[in-house]
Amino acid sequence: MLPGDPTVSRPVPLQAVPTSADELVAQYGGLVGQVVAFVVTFVVVWLLGRFLVVPVVGRLLASRGFDETVWGLVEDVARVVVVALAVATAFTVAGFGAFLVAFATLGGALALALGFAAQDLVANFVAGVFILKDRPFRAGDWIEWGEYAGTVEEIALRVTTVRTFDNEKVTVPNAELANNAVTNPVAYDRLRQEFVFGVGYDVDLAAAIEVIHVVLASHDAVLAEPAPDVAVTELGESAVGLTARYWLAGPGSADLVGVRSELVQAVKRRFDEAGIDIPYPYRQLTGSIEVRDVEALSPESAATDD
Repeated sequence: MLPGDPTVSRPVPLQAVPTSADELVAQYGGLVGQVVAFVVTFVVVWLLGRFLVVPVVGRLLASRGFDETVWGLVEDVARVVVVALAVATAFTVAGFGAFLVAFATLGGALALALGFAAQDLVANFVAGVFILKDRPFRAGDWIEWGEYAGTVEEIALRVTTVRTFDNEKVTVPNAELANNAVTNPVAYDRLRQEFVFGVGYDVDLAAAIEVIHVVLASHDAVLAEPAPDVAVTELGESAVGLTARYWLAGPGSADLVGVRSELVQAVKRRFDEAGIDIPYPYRQLTGSIEVRDVEALSPESAATDD
């Protein structure tokens, strides 16, 4: 190799140990200035974010009608973002750009890996935020989804806890409730119910309808307005169907079952008193059956004949 060849590696001279205050300042003064700039910038940005940005975010969510659970979560996320922003700004102002690039690269890789590994968790989390914001149901509501039904006990950010009518605890992922149809029968202050009573074809329909009207009007749980009504809706094989429709106020699942049971019993009792027939399906077989002499078909009879 030639003496002036740039490819020739040369030893890096070692830093001399400072022996005086002037040498210490000359050697490490720049680094100290960078550290001071980092600390001051971090503290200023963090204080502004902590006492200005985070409260504003909380008030904004409150004004938009978000649930308190969402407030707390978003405020926690905002605090984390403020710290990350303060660190990034401090690195930039202090001149530690290489550290910032390395930190951003590592953070991006970690975020990507966590995103792929926690797709379902993130989906349930986002669904929980929308449930808490849109409020399709609340704790204490009776809901139905798919083949299931129960009373909501708690709505968290990941799952919703439901108590079934058999007193079973069901933990439902929020994504399942957010992505499928959910029926909330108690969302409003009134709920209409109906039941079909079958009467015979020879029954006076006007009299049967009047009996049902009287029973509905006399029950305390049935609202007078909207008024209950009864209509002929079916012509079955053995009965005429009379559909009774009535409204309940502030209903719950127990109220619906109890009121229906009381109404059905009362209508049955009134029908019996008025001689109104409630038929049931029956079948009538017609035709003839041929009976042959069993003795003529027995083996003994055949042997005797031979």
